[in-house]
Amino acid sequence: MLREIRTFLAVAKRGTFAAAGQQVGLTQSAVSAQIKHLEQALGITLFDRSARAASLNAAGQRALPIAEQLLELFQAMGQPDSLDSYRGELRIGAIGSVQTGLLPAALVRLREQAPQIDAKLVPGVSINLLSQLDAGELDVAILIRPPFDLPSDLHCEVIAREPFVLITPPALAGECPLALLEQQPFVRYDRASFGGRLVSQFLREQRIEPRQVLELDELDAIVKMVQSGLGVSLIPLAGLWLERREGVRVLELGARVFYRELVLIERSAQRQRPLQQLFRRCLPGQGAAAR
Repeated sequence: MLREIRTFLAVAKRGTFAAAGQQVGLTQSAVSAQIKHLEQALGITLFDRSARAASLNAAGQRALPIAEQLLELFQAMGQPDSLDSYRGELRIGAIGSVQTGLLPAALVRLREQAPQIDAKLVPGVSINLLSQLDAGELDVAILIRPPFDLPSDLHCEVIAREPFVLITPPALAGECPLALLEQQPFVRYDRASFGGRLVSQFLREQRIEPRQVLELDELDAIVKMVQSGLGVSLIPLAGLWLERREGVRVLELGARVFYRELVLIERSAQRQRPLQQLFRRCLPGQGAAAR
């Protein structure tokens, strides 16, 4: 019956049998059959069905937290007594600058303390990683703090605050960041990204409309464009480019500085698992807080 419970949770989250099937690897008809089997076993109907959607009815809403608890209890049965006995994958989602920034050292510490764990790194942008975590495709995700409230079953913990700076080509004269933003071509941090939204908010607050020449999401690529003389840019002090920052001039924003917060997001029900706790302790600055 556990597979039916997993399918029930997928339908409840995705809202359609077809979308749930994509998540759990079943056809729409197989999902329908499993839900029917579950409803027959329970003697109740769990969903109000329409041609395009399946929404939880009152009985389904009551059953949802119980189903989550049952699945968690089953998974807890397989937890070994010590980390040395763990096997399998830890699926870690991370944005690009985290992969080249704080994550490598954390993975080294994880390997030292739980050598049997196979850490699987899943790259992506923040919004996509959040969706994958919400769908159960990731165990943890490190991304930029979303500009909206998260579902109650996800736990968000700030692990780093990265200040934004103005970067310019090395030979460009001028010391005032605001003046350079007004005068020089602008390489924009993608407005659709969580970090790019912070840049847009800053520019609105300073009443600056820069002369944009390019827009992209990858920080290292933005730095390369600035190094080549394409323009100036506002980006966080984060990622691999910090190791070769001599190729650009970095101007701090002073009293106008704003920050990008990196957060670790997990499913609330899984936070107390030994492996989840160990991973948190392996992150820079998190050892004491996670104990």
